[in-house]
Amino acid sequence: MRILVTGAGGMLGRDVVRAAEFVNHEVIALEHSDLDVTDAPRVQRAVTRAAPDAVINCAAWTDVDGAEANPRPAERLNATAAGTVAAAAAYVGAPVVHPSTDYVFDGESRRPYIESDTPHPLSVYGATKLAGEHQVAAANPQHFVVRSSWLFGANGRNFVETMLRLGRELGEVVVVRDQVGCPTYTGHLADALVRLLDGDDHGLHHIAAGGACSWFEFAVEIFEQAGVECRTLSCTTEEFPRPARRPAYSVLGTERDYAFYLPDWQNGLRSYLAERAVAR
Repeated sequence: MRILVTGAGGMLGRDVVRAAEFVNHEVIALEHSDLDVTDAPRVQRAVTRAAPDAVINCAAWTDVDGAEANPRPAERLNATAAGTVAAAAAYVGAPVVHPSTDYVFDGESRRPYIESDTPHPLSVYGATKLAGEHQVAAANPQHFVVRSSWLFGANGRNFVETMLRLGRELGEVVVVRDQVGCPTYTGHLADALVRLLDGDDHGLHHIAAGGACSWFEFAVEIFEQAGVECRTLSCTTEEFPRPARRPAYSVLGTERDYAFYLPDWQNGLRSYLAERAVAR
């Protein structure tokens, strides 16, 4: 299969390229310097010229707090451009895979969110990602919209790297304990995104790491697995305010008969740390 990957230079994009190449797909990897997905005519030309069998769009605005101060650029990338890429894929008869987020929910649930639950984003970031889901679905009937959670990977800035840096520099960190999600290793998610293209189960999918934890519990596990001595203290979200509101509970479940289940988040962390050690 010939797969075009946009946003191929990002944390998730790089792992998607690697996952697709590992199973012998032909990959056209376009980083931001190769293709600005907010430029609709260029997107149309690039996709038409490449004539892919499928498109995986990993280009996104991922700065959750930054979106609060920059709503228009975030909307342009997460919503308008998402629709543009999906439409260009539809023009050449190709399905599109579009990653989304657990932050489309408000965190009021007492059980894992499933695909049919009604979204209610609390932040600009969540709202723009939800708008992107709608635009992708409207532009291309062969769409796979994939919500995932708390991504971390070896090819970008992430919570694990931040904790390891602060732990070594300061020896003490304070992390919120009242936000719960599913920390998901991009290496595992990328494999699932590529495997989705083997079938035609179009529509909305929830694919995230197994299990759930708070940011505080995640930090404790990071230091334990990495062998870093660091005093880990907890606080509430109210005690550690951020520009963007986060859902208190955004664990993802699925109601699909043929769902993709990833390894648990602890396993993902082990894989990340192993990859990180090899890279260094």
